Amino acid sequence: MQATQPLRTFQVDRLPVAVYASNAALGAAAAEDARRLIQAAIAERGEARIILATGNSQLSFLHALRELDGIEWRKVTVFHMDEYVGIDPTHPASFPRFLHEHIIDYVQPGKFYPVPGRPADVAQACREYEALLRSGPLDLVALGWGENGHIAFNDPPFADFADPVWVKVVELAEASRRQQVGEGHFATLADVPTHAITLTVPALLAPRAILAIVPEARKAEAVRACLTEPVSPDRPGSVLRTVDHARLYLDVDSAHAYLS
Repeated sequence: MQATQPLRTFQVDRLPVAVYASNAALGAAAAEDARRLIQAAIAERGEARIILATGNSQLSFLHALRELDGIEWRKVTVFHMDEYVGIDPTHPASFPRFLHEHIIDYVQPGKFYPVPGRPADVAQACREYEALLRSGPLDLVALGWGENGHIAFNDPPFADFADPVWVKVVELAEASRRQQVGEGHFATLADVPTHAITLTVPALLAPRAILAIVPEARKAEAVRACLTEPVSPDRPGSVLRTVDHARLYLDVDSAHAYLS
């Protein structure tokens, strides 16, 4: 059995789920699927347009993806999904900086469009980023679930599954801000910005394929809730159970509460 083969697979409503032996195996499997999707898009249209997430839970995937052969990165446009309002792009917690450090500077894609953290006009910046996203097909989004079940910065209970816009400013839930401290991105809760620009739920559902990459024991309760409790903005990640183009990647630690 290859290391990237799941230990177990099952389906919750319309959402296929695969459980892997480790975070590394999960990341490698998701990276192989991402490569296949990127290659197919380039073969079809001569380019691929993808959305990547940030956060410590994405590291095994991003590091595996940057090491894979056979991706014509010069034909790939990369977007990402959120950024703190008011943060300097050189700040250690800046999400574009995170992506530069963990994948962009390694693979050098043809285009990288960061969500701006300090735009002169935040509302205009949201409209402009939405226009970029809508300017062509989106081939895949790789996202995670927060410890409170959020996707991007669509926090419970305010995640809007029918949001009329694709990009907007949100006030961050305390749970999301505490998670950033827990991951080591900020020293104290007071240091974490209170607002962010985020892609909305409809924007995250728009790509042709959704790879939901959710390792680590600290995500186990969010996984259990999103898979077993009713689909609801109280559990934003649960929305993936309502579509046919998503796949959830778990490791044994994040799957534990659901499987026990």
